[in-house]
Amino acid sequence: MDTPPRYTRKLVPDPAELTGRLAALERPVVFTNGCFDILHVGHVDYLERAAALGASLVVGVNSDASVRRQGKGDDRPINPLADRMAVLAALQSVSLVVPFDDDTPLALIQAVRPEHLAKGGDWPVHAIVGADFVHGYSGQVHSIPFRHARSTSDLLRRIRLPGAD
Repeated sequence: MDTPPRYTRKLVPDPAELTGRLAALERPVVFTNGCFDILHVGHVDYLERAAALGASLVVGVNSDASVRRQGKGDDRPINPLADRMAVLAALQSVSLVVPFDDDTPLALIQAVRPEHLAKGGDWPVHAIVGADFVHGYSGQVHSIPFRHARSTSDLLRRIRLPGAD
């Protein structure tokens, strides 16, 4: 008998299932979001540090269409949504992974109602989508400084232009 990999238990492919899955999480919950197209050390470090803010980390992942609307390039995302979600779910720091198709994760943040909302250090707290909502019920919003100068866009540039570091 072929059993599904353990990481699949962390996947919430249908956001309609989110409420029931959230009820099973230990609180406080931390929420973050992003494309996470090609996972790198910056992502892993950031997710570990975000998870340390609470007991459970919920990661919202932009759908393929949502990534394309961000104007990151005609060939983005490199990895399809299901693959990006699976890789994130395999990380020990991540509790649940849920997709969203909107241009912002606001509706998902409202559904999760996290005690902590986190984004990377390139986002000032006042500019983080959902900050006003989370502050409205005394939740905390965090801009986590980067410790690694990495980005998927930079990795792709280096792959396409060998010798460009």
